[in-house]
Parts: sequence; structure tokens; C-alpha cells
Amino acid sequence: MIFGRFRHKKAESSDTDLVEDEDLTQDDPDEDDESPARALDEATDDEAAEEDTPTDDEPAAAEPADEWEALDAGKDWREDGPFDISEVDLEADEVERLDFGCVVLTPFEGMQMQLQVDQQTRRVQAALVKAGPSAIEVALFAAPAHTSTLGQIRDEMSAATEKAGGTVTLVEGPFGTEVRRVIPLNDPKGNRVYHVSRTWFAQGPKWLLRGVIMGDAAQAEGIDGPSELLYEFFSNTVVRRDNEPRVPGDLIPMTLPKSLATSVPGGDGDAEAPTADAQD
Repeated sequence: MIFGRFRHKKAESSDTDLVEDEDLTQDDPDEDDESPARALDEATDDEAAEEDTPTDDEPAAAEPADEWEALDAGKDWREDGPFDISEVDLEADEVERLDFGCVVLTPFEGMQMQLQVDQQTRRVQAALVKAGPSAIEVALFAAPAHTSTLGQIRDEMSAATEKAGGTVTLVEGPFGTEVRRVIPLNDPKGNRVYHVSRTWFAQGPKWLLRGVIMGDAAQAEGIDGPSELLYEFFSNTVVRRDNEPRVPGDLIPMTLPKSLATSVPGGDGDAEAPTADAQD
């Protein structure tokens, strides 16, 4: 099966530290930035209708607008993952995974995880996975069925970054066009610091998975060294998008595994946030 490509052995549950961090986005400029959700929300009504209205006629492919769109369209960047649930058999091996509903994550030894939780809805918006001094934030969005909005997303990310006084560089990454950003910030003491990140996008059937790389891996090149473990983690992600009609750009919230949700005081298995010391 395809999952024979997974390179990580089953992790010991004690090595995965899952904690709640509702203020995660306060440390990430993407909160004030033009996020993929905002960019995709501006997709046309025709695109939204296209996603939810089945048709027997495939629309004619549009010509790539620039070299980066041509790069994205030039090959199957998901050949080695991330995978759609229809492309794999989760029962084909004995790897222990974390099932968050819309995404299934494969933990690795020593992995730490923090969850970005909406304080009003208590729904999990993103997972921040740490590997030593590096981290990747994973979030899932709805996407059009037959078209790509990656060019628009990159344009809006670039505009927002430049407005904040930062710089944007586009390079060929492991999943197509990679967005590298450097954004100036002030730390709590008022000192000038810089937030450095790399953003990966993987688009599947009506979904868009985003991975934002931070820490040491954000300043590295390619997928070797500090980036290797995060690359494998992102590649091993399986997306299980539901069939609900969604506007392209809508965040698809994650659901806690029952083993974590039941550990919440008063939880009944459907709770949307773990306690600080919850472990799977």
C-alpha cells in the first residue's frame, strides 16, 4: 500500500506532549496577515458553485499566469504525500496515528504538539508540531474542485508582508512553490526582531493543506537537516475532507481524538480542546 512509504515507526505515547495553546496566533504574524482563508474567501461565486455542483464536463485548463503557477502545474507534487483519504488504507499497517477528523497525523518520537483553539467555538483551528528548535503549523482549508487559487494566495501574502515592512521570496520547494517570508516585529521588550518562515501548500480534492515552517528549519534550504523531520511529518498527513458544501478558503476545523476529548473536565468525547497535560 501507499502507506509503506511512511518512514516513521510507531511513537511511544509518552513522547508526544499535547497541550492547549489558545494564544498561539499571537506569536505568529499570520494572524494579522492575509491568511489563505482570507485570500480564498475572495474566490468568485462561480468557483464556490463549481465546488458544490457536480458536472460531467471538466473545465478547460487555464494557462499558467506566471512561472510559479507553471511550476505548480508541472507535476504531481503530492506523489509522496500529503495524501487524500481515498488514496490510502489506514488499516494497512500498525502505525499509531492521531485522528483529528479532517486530518490524520503520524507522530514521531519526541514530538510536541500545541493546538490553536478558537476561544468562542472551542474548535481546533491548527496544530503546531515541534521538533526541537523547529516547528510546523498545520491547518486545512476548503478549496475549489477544479481550479487553483495558490497564485492569488501568494499575491496577497506578498502584499501583506510588504505592507508590514517584510520581504517575500518564492522558491521551488518540496510541494511546488514555497513562500519564504521575513517580517520585522517588536518583542515584549520593544526590541526589533524578525519572524522568519517558510510556507508549504498541498492541494487535494477540494482541500488545501498549509504548513508554516518556523524556527531553525525556516532558515534552512530544501528538506535536509532541521527540515527533514518536518517534511516527513507534513508528507505523512492524510486529509479526510467531509462532503459539506464549503466556500473556498473556509477553515476546516479539526476534532480532538476521543482519548483526548474525554480527558477534559466535563467532556463527553466530543469536547473540542484538551487539558494542558493531556496525552494520547
